[in-house]
Amino acid sequence: MWRADETGLLPAAPVGSAVLSEAPELPDEWWEALNASLDALAAHRTRRVATPDTDTITQELVTESIRGAFSGDFDTAVQRWVPAHADLNWANVTAPVFSLFDWEDWGNAPQGLDSASLWASSLAVPALADRVRQERRRDFESRDGRLMTLFVCSKILGPYAHPEDPRLEPARRMAEQVIEELQAG
Repeated sequence: MWRADETGLLPAAPVGSAVLSEAPELPDEWWEALNASLDALAAHRTRRVATPDTDTITQELVTESIRGAFSGDFDTAVQRWVPAHADLNWANVTAPVFSLFDWEDWGNAPQGLDSASLWASSLAVPALADRVRQERRRDFESRDGRLMTLFVCSKILGPYAHPEDPRLEPARRMAEQVIEELQAG
C-alpha cells in the first residue's frame, strides 16, 4: 500500500527545536488557535492509531512505560481515546501565525497526550510549561491527562534519561505529584 501526503507552505517558521531552552513570544491569539485546533482534532473520529516516537500507542505501551519508571499503587487503564497529533512539540508548530504540521504519527491516543507532550518539551522553561498546563487545564485535570503526564515523564526519567537534561527535576516533581493524585483516587 502507498500513502501520499499533500503539504502546503507553512505560514511561519517553526517555534524552535523539539525541546525549548528559552521562552518564545507567543500572542494570546496563538494560544487560542492551539486550543481550538487540539479541541477540534479530539472531537473527530478515526480508526487510525497514533504512533508517538514511531511506537503504536496501546494500553500495554502506556502501562509498561509508566511502570518502567514509577512505582505506586494506581491504575494505569486509559478511559478515553481521541484523535491526537501524537508528535506535538515546539519543532512542529509555527509562530507568530499558528500552524501544526508533521502529521505522520496522528491517530487515536489517550486524551491528553498532545498537551502532555507539549508540556514536556517546555519543562526547561518553567513559565512556558506553566502556560501549557494553564491553557490545556482540562486535559491535565482529567485522569487520562494525568496518566499521559506520567507517560511523557517516563520518557524523560526512564532508562534512557540523560543526566544533564534540564527537564529531569521538574519532571520528577510533577510525576510525584501526579502519582499522589492518582493514588488518592
